[in-house]
Amino acid sequence: MMTERTVIVHGHDRAYTLAGSGPALLLLHGIGSERQTWAPVLPLLAEHFTVIAPDLLGHGASAKPRADYSLGGYANGMRDLLGLLEIETVTVVGHSFGGGVAMQFAYQFPERTERLVLVATGGLGPEVSILLRVLTLPTAPAVLTLSHFTLIRPLLRTLAAATAAVAPAPIAADLAEALTVYTGLRSPAARAAFLRVLHHVMDWRGQLVTMRDRSYLTAGMPTLIVWGERDSVVPASHAVWASREMPHSRLVLMPDVGHFPHRERPEAFSRSVVEFVADTAPSTWDAGQWRSLLHSRTIAAIHSPRPTRPATPVQPSA
Repeated sequence: MMTERTVIVHGHDRAYTLAGSGPALLLLHGIGSERQTWAPVLPLLAEHFTVIAPDLLGHGASAKPRADYSLGGYANGMRDLLGLLEIETVTVVGHSFGGGVAMQFAYQFPERTERLVLVATGGLGPEVSILLRVLTLPTAPAVLTLSHFTLIRPLLRTLAAATAAVAPAPIAADLAEALTVYTGLRSPAARAAFLRVLHHVMDWRGQLVTMRDRSYLTAGMPTLIVWGERDSVVPASHAVWASREMPHSRLVLMPDVGHFPHRERPEAFSRSVVEFVADTAPSTWDAGQWRSLLHSRTIAAIHSPRPTRPATPVQPSA
């Protein structure tokens, strides 16, 4: 059974979808997107899990106040939403910006995080699509507003469709999803929230927020990394780096797939998540281990760099 619900958290509406039964799976969408991005995989995952797919604050049907749109603020919001739903621990699945929120959630609340699934995630390096970098410029608010004038929207849709018609399939898929995000920014409140989130995590030079200096803290946290090899938004090289630097992580690289593997290959994506959860035991919070990791990195930094292990990508089955 799948239900659409809205709950008030700290005075603001938070919309979410709840489906299935079993271990809890929290699905976090990317910037400018909404929970409907998970529609192709939600029924497949709900066969195995209790799936919670929220619209993040400032997105979709959730409220769009003048508020805290930082990664830490989003992580707090997810903790409080789960608290209202009486869900203590979850496997957190995050796509793009949602992957950054997922990593922040695990960093702030490791005792509530069973596993991480990072899907074409942000926060692993500065490289990112030039379009997103351009939208951090001072002229972006005016350009976004003008682009939503009645006469301009159809022209942009036509241009995007013409470009997608001659582009390789993964790039065409990324363009189609970008157009969906753009369409969702019709209201001034949605555009303002989008730009606040964007400015928090990047500027014209690329991504600002990174977990590279803390990746070693994922030791003991089962982590699945899923990426499209033809991602045109965040390069797949970030996935290879993450699999090397995040201890005990599993890497799934999908050939001929762009930035939205859960939409382009929903069956393969869902199967990878189900198998990953079945193969791994939930992480358990250990304050002593956390302190040991912090001390070990301090000592290693003094004496020598930590050696890395090679990435071992897993190709999903058809």
